[in-house]
Amino acid sequence: MTFNSFAGAFLRAIAMPPTNLLLLIALGYLMRRRWPRTGRIVRISACALLLVLSTVAGSQLLVAPLENLTAPLTDSGTAGAQAIVVLSAGMVDAAPEFGGQDTPDQVTLARMHYGAWLQRQTGLPVLVSGGIAPGAASTRSLGAMMARTLRDEFKTPVRWIEDQSEDTEQNAVNSARMLKAAGIKRVLLVTHAMHMQRSREAFARQGMDVVDAPTMFYGRARWSPLMLVPSANGLYRSYYAMHEWIGLAWYRFKAPGQAP
Repeated sequence: MTFNSFAGAFLRAIAMPPTNLLLLIALGYLMRRRWPRTGRIVRISACALLLVLSTVAGSQLLVAPLENLTAPLTDSGTAGAQAIVVLSAGMVDAAPEFGGQDTPDQVTLARMHYGAWLQRQTGLPVLVSGGIAPGAASTRSLGAMMARTLRDEFKTPVRWIEDQSEDTEQNAVNSARMLKAAGIKRVLLVTHAMHMQRSREAFARQGMDVVDAPTMFYGRARWSPLMLVPSANGLYRSYYAMHEWIGLAWYRFKAPGQAP
């Protein structure tokens, strides 16, 4: 991992829950002597927000608006796409149950599953995109791992492997270059529903026509009282959604007025 990628990952980590809220609690504690009232308000507010965002119901405050920016693909056969692009997320290094091979993490696996299903429905060629995962012990790229898994486990052919990118923007730049060289402009883009808006914008800025092919709509789960109970699942969804909101804000800051 380069210093810039490490610094970026570190800044993202402290800007998202629970770290950002834990830092606010610590700040409120430090303020207790000089500004006791303000420090107390900061501590209580941060604790309350952490509690809310740790529930599945509370995470919907961040998740639902993102997922409402896209919709499930209803007819892949008439979308006019020329290829399927599957974006990576992360991997499990040297999984012992697979003989020490690197395997997709749950986020990447969900995208690969849907990408394989779409390939069987459409017959379109597949591109997988992902470089070496930040912080991973493996020197094998996410793209190479995805291609092997799709071919060996899902029996799905992969035509292109983009294996140099470290983030969504680089996914788009490198993938678009490969696809344009093959005369391809319109693609089915596979990623999580929360990640779709940012991914679509990144690919559109590279001159690609994108047909949304989102998967894993977390906001459509059946209601249950357990959604009000704090859980790791609720905190994870809040973390993921906050990551996307920050990413979208960064895109707007870097290229104001250019969002498709």
